[in-house]
Amino acid sequence: MNITIGSDHGAVALKDEVKMVLKEYEDIKVTDVGTFGTQSVDYPDIAEKVCADVTSGKADFGIVLCGTGIGISIAANKVKGIRCALCNDVYSAKKAREHNNANVLAMGGRVLGFGPAGEIVRAFVESSFEGGRHERRVNKIMAIEQK
Repeated sequence: MNITIGSDHGAVALKDEVKMVLKEYEDIKVTDVGTFGTQSVDYPDIAEKVCADVTSGKADFGIVLCGTGIGISIAANKVKGIRCALCNDVYSAKKAREHNNANVLAMGGRVLGFGPAGEIVRAFVESSFEGGRHERRVNKIMAIEQK
């Protein structure tokens, strides 16, 4: 599994922790598209880089992080083909994958502790899309992009 991760300056520390969690999985390869310091950057630029890897097939999933996770998740969801879920708990992360077939996870570096964020990441990468009745709904979500 290939995952591309990126954060703005407000979530660099969380990004580093998430990358440590992802090292627990031998089958996950992580690509970090930045940022790498605390100098201010614009989160839409980071979201676009991560989502480009997902939509091109270079990455199976993306993880985007900013101070709250809100701005970067909004930016990510503007990219055609992206279903980004802002998750602050394990249940939401599981359901984002199982029911919504989310391909990008968003979290906030200033609102989540490292421990809970790690559990959210684990739930996201260990869950899979259930299909069935959920597939019809996901297809309807994706059809909105065509309007």
